[in-house]
Amino acid sequence: MLFQNTDSSAVLQTAGKNKKYAFGWDSDMTAYSPEAHLASAIINWAPYYIKATRDVLEGKWTGNSSVWWGVKEGAIDIVSISDKVPAETKEKVEKIKSGLKDGSFSVWKGPILGQDGKEVLKKDEVADDKFMSGIKFYVKGVEGKVPAGK
Repeated sequence: MLFQNTDSSAVLQTAGKNKKYAFGWDSDMTAYSPEAHLASAIINWAPYYIKATRDVLEGKWTGNSSVWWGVKEGAIDIVSISDKVPAETKEKVEKIKSGLKDGSFSVWKGPILGQDGKEVLKKDEVADDKFMSGIKFYVKGVEGKVPAGK
């Protein structure tokens, strides 16, 4: 299975030529290789730009702030899930999407253990913006070293 990490059709097309599966990224990429496409993760900037523009026009724009928009805000979604994906998996995806929308599910909910096995987020604690912007670790089970910035 190949994963796509850019808004380019190349990975999906390569997967199709090699009889592999892949996920589209940033937009629905079904058309580039329907036989290889499993689903696409999309980013929809419209909700953010609409709010930001409205804030500017109303004099509420604060600028220079971190923005963590996702499924709940309509900025991120997974679309065009292929019929090749089992129904049970599709149901799980929809359940998680629903939980992300209504706040009953969080990806960043403890316990989360760092690579060294130490707890970095306590059981049932949900990561806040400060935690999210300071992630400089791999979780337990991931091999390698976090690259150091200059």
